Order: sequence, then structure tokens, then C-alpha cells
Amino acid sequence: MTTPTLKRTPLFHAHVEAGAKLVPFGGWEMPVSYRDGIRAEHLAVRNGVGVFDVSHMGEVEICGPDAEAFVQHLYSNDISKVAIGGAQYALLCNEDGGVLDDLFTYRLDSDSYLTVTNAANHASDFEWLRGHADGFDVELTDAADRYAMLAVQGPIAREIVQALADSPLPPRMQAARRIICGREALVCGTGYTGEDGVELLVDPAEAAELWDALVTRGAVPCGLAARDTLRLEVCFHLYGNDLSLDRNPIEAGLGWACAEDTGFIGADAVRAAREQGTAEKLVAFKLTGAGIARQGNPVVGGGVVTSGTMSPSLGVGIGMAYVPAESAAVGTELEIDVRGKIRSAVVAPKPLYRPPSKETDG
Repeated sequence: MTTPTLKRTPLFHAHVEAGAKLVPFGGWEMPVSYRDGIRAEHLAVRNGVGVFDVSHMGEVEICGPDAEAFVQHLYSNDISKVAIGGAQYALLCNEDGGVLDDLFTYRLDSDSYLTVTNAANHASDFEWLRGHADGFDVELTDAADRYAMLAVQGPIAREIVQALADSPLPPRMQAARRIICGREALVCGTGYTGEDGVELLVDPAEAAELWDALVTRGAVPCGLAARDTLRLEVCFHLYGNDLSLDRNPIEAGLGWACAEDTGFIGADAVRAAREQGTAEKLVAFKLTGAGIARQGNPVVGGGVVTSGTMSPSLGVGIGMAYVPAESAAVGTELEIDVRGKIRSAVVAPKPLYRPPSKETDG
């Protein structure tokens, strides 16, 4: 049987030169870490600035007179509340409320949107959208080949990027076109680390020049492993771990990203789950002793770990797990079967880690 050929981002050679360890991920050959290791990359983002190649993510352009109505019909959140230049997190659900993907959408104009999909789901997401476009005056474009994407994250991320920009960067949850390093980029005030920063969507041919400029100014190259530890510390979901077709947004704790009154596909099922409650809920936990829980480890008495790691910032094992609703309250003690050894844990408030500058935020 022939092994499928992995795709490579425009920054592949930059990763090789930087000493990256490359692994298959979502059909792509991606850097999991670099020479100094995961912990150094993680702490660089928490304390300074890191840069991630996230060009494996997919993009879909949605344009036309019915673009807002179409997005409203497919995505779980209320896109009508997003002004031009705004960003919104939402879920793509099937009729049963199962999660097909989680998405970020940027409203570029009154009738123009750009949605960023997860790499492994991009093709199926696009087919789902296209399969529900009948009756809407919209044009859907698979734009994944049009963009490379760099995530610059950390307390000084904006300072680094601003030094390369022609005008002020858009604030958090906003997006705007700017000139970066003399080239046009869509600058988005979003990220997946819990730190401030921006995501830069650029022409693939210009990605390497931008990467070099950011690294030269102090951005530390970071791989998928640090991206995972960072997102887990702040309890951001990872599709395929914490979200799936078998889980609905309510049990995943994402009811805030669902506006059932818009009538999106799956809204009735989501409403029923909200009103009736769910048998299980996704919780964050910290281990109270040694050890690390991993995806698939069972929770004694019911439930399963969906994500787990050693937290570089907190110095303890952390994770998320679906547990029976009666065991989901903060402070509840859990026992997790880690390859035959029982590890003690406690349900903890989300996020598990809060940057010092946000400790007093609501």
C-alpha cells in the first residue's frame, strides 16, 4: 500500500534549517519542536514571544448577497453581531448537534467572510458548506492555497509585529489588512495560546521573508507540541480530542458560542441539550500527585481524559476530561487510570493558567 504524500507548508525549509523535528499532522509534515525543546518554546510564549507556522490550517472565502444568512444558517454563533473587521468563534454542527469542527470567522466586508478551519477537517468542512449552499446567493471558495499563516504570540508579540507594520495593528478579536515587511497581510487579533498576539495571513510566496524578519527580531520558533501545552493550560479545545461528532457543544462547555435562536443546523439538538442537561460535562483537572494523564485514560466511575500533559507553567499534570455531570463541580476529586496506575486529580477552574497581566480580569 502506498503511503500518502504529506503536504509541506511554504516554511518547510526554514523549519529544517532551524533544527525542527518534523512529524505527520493532519496530512502535513509539521514541526513538533525545535532544538531547545518544548519547555523552552512554551515559556518563550508565556514570557516573551514565539512564532508558529500554522499554514496547515484551511481557509474558506464566503462572498455574496446572502453571505450573512448562509453563515448564520451553518455556524452556531450569531454572526449578525459581528461588525466589519470583527472575528468570531463558532462551531459547525450536524443536525444531531454533533460537532463537525470549530472555526474562526472574520467579517471582511458586509458580504464577505473568511473562515479558518482545522487542517484535518478542511476538505470535509468545505464539502459540508458547499452541500448546504443551495438556495443562497453565495460564492464559496476553497482558499487554503492562497494563504500561509503565522501565529505570533506572547506578551511582546504585538510589539515585534508592530515594528514591521505600516499602521497600528487591529485589537483583539478584530482583523484588518496591513502592510507588514512591505507586503500586504491580513492581521487578526486572535490566537490559540491564551497570550496576546496576532495571526498573520499572507501570500505563501512571502511567508519565509516574514518568518525570518520575526525571528531576527526575537520571535522564538515554536512547534505543535508547545502549541498543545499552551492551549491546554488555558483550556482551549482541540478537535479530535475535546470535540468530535460524538459530543455536542453543551457538554463541551461551549454553549456560549451557540445562539440557537438563529436556527443554525443542529440548533434544536443543542437547545434540547441546554434545557435538559447532559449526562457528561467536559472539565479541567489538575493531578494532585505525580504523573501525567493522557487522551483515552479512563476516569474511575465513568468518563475519559480527552487531553493531558505536564504543564510547563504550573509544574503539574493537567488535562481535560468528560466526566459524569454529578462529578463536574470544581473541587471534585477524581481518580484516573493511567496505564493501570491510579492517579488522583481534582476538577479545577478554567482556565488552568492565567497570564499575570490577566489575573485580575473578570
